[in-house]
Amino acid sequence: MPPRSPGPSQQSIAVIGAGIAGLACARTLAQAGHRVTVFEKSDSVGGRTASRDTPFGTFDHGAQYFTVRDPRFAKVLALSPAVCRPWSANAVRVLDPHGRVAEAALPGHESHWVGVAGMDALARHWAQPLFAGGSIELQTRVTRIERDTLDASRWQLQTSGAQDSVHVFSGYHQVLLALPCAPARALLTASSQSPGLSQQMEAVEVAPCWTLMLAFPQAVQPTLAHLGPQWNAALSTHHRIAWLARESSKPGRSPVERWTVQASAAWSLEHLEDDGPRVQAKLQKAFSEVTGIRAEPAHAEVFRWRDAKTVKPLGVSHLRDTRNGLGVCGDWLLGHRVENAFVSGLELALEVARR
Repeated sequence: MPPRSPGPSQQSIAVIGAGIAGLACARTLAQAGHRVTVFEKSDSVGGRTASRDTPFGTFDHGAQYFTVRDPRFAKVLALSPAVCRPWSANAVRVLDPHGRVAEAALPGHESHWVGVAGMDALARHWAQPLFAGGSIELQTRVTRIERDTLDASRWQLQTSGAQDSVHVFSGYHQVLLALPCAPARALLTASSQSPGLSQQMEAVEVAPCWTLMLAFPQAVQPTLAHLGPQWNAALSTHHRIAWLARESSKPGRSPVERWTVQASAAWSLEHLEDDGPRVQAKLQKAFSEVTGIRAEPAHAEVFRWRDAKTVKPLGVSHLRDTRNGLGVCGDWLLGHRVENAFVSGLELALEVARR
């Protein structure tokens, strides 16, 4: 299934991954006149800027918010003011490691921004022109990168899709991986491509994260007071929990009281392969200890992110194997912020477009 033949000044480029980094990269290259195809294993775009729909409202079960430091990111966001809004998080630091809450306002914390009506709103907005151009292949996992059988100067991708369907997409001048570090390395290794890139990525450390989502429809804002604490978000030193947020306090959200709880990196790693019900029970107990909310939730579920917060980034915005037309981008190269993902994808695209 080859892409359409590019014009004389165009390149045909495959971007693997439709998170913020991949979309920023693909949009920039498309705007520069290149023919871009994005491959995404999931059935939606956004990566860790994910939102889960439930009968009680949405949960931002990946990235909880983002900050705006880079002027290029600020400029792009200003073009779509309805997609993102500031969140008055009223964030605190929960200091007591045993769950008895001592609250202290986070000193000098910067503005929190969220997508409306879910964290995936920004990714969906950025993806619209790519969808309109038929440039995104959802539910398509790239399993191997190899030289094109018809033109050895180009690349082809082996993929698997829904119902284990298998396709080959061919004719690409460049292949750019916008994946978490471990899957990107695994794909390059399985494809026997660019060992130099893989070797550089070995220094990166990324922690997993178990996430708990809870809904309490007996408390609906603003007719009833919140359950539990007066704060809407907290950093926690509880040994199981690193972060808690009242989803219903975010702009454009359902008023039903909902909480997202993210486990600490150490606890998530220790319990990485535990079954969901066991993880849910332990995190629910910790949630009650930290918030004082003892009510039984009407909705409770957990989600495991194997690649969540970057512990040790590489310290550069992207990696390239210029000779072979391969590149890598992602938040983990610079840190773990949504903004890091944008900068990484943008700077990889700008370098590719210059050559």
